[in-house]
Amino acid sequence: MRLQTLFAGAALAVALATPALAQTAGDPVAGKKVFNKCMACHAVGPGAKNKVGPELNGIVGEAIASVEGYNFSPALKEYAASHPVWTEEELTAWLANPKAVVPKTKMAFPGLKKPEELANVIAYLKTFDENGEPAAN
Repeated sequence: MRLQTLFAGAALAVALATPALAQTAGDPVAGKKVFNKCMACHAVGPGAKNKVGPELNGIVGEAIASVEGYNFSPALKEYAASHPVWTEEELTAWLANPKAVVPKTKMAFPGLKKPEELANVIAYLKTFDENGEPAAN
């Protein structure tokens, strides 16, 4: 009985911690430095264009696999059918381990392992609207 209670408690702790991690307020200035890891494949800001990966202006709250002119993998398009929007929680899971979220994704990046890097890069991405201009907060 104690072991069942312990497992139930551990499962509850993980379930409660994951959304909290995703909602941790990040530092956009620190996130800009983290985004340097992404710049080989992605762009943000005015005039951002698709590269190896899609441009990421306005990504938080945007429909998954919807950036105009980018050829998303069939696997990500299929995922988008049941996960329509890039929420902070979705982005946190994706950026932590893309292949765990969509095993056949084209994205080769292994993921960010530090929770503060995840929160910071998402905070940075939130500073851009869909045109790459400063987002209204």
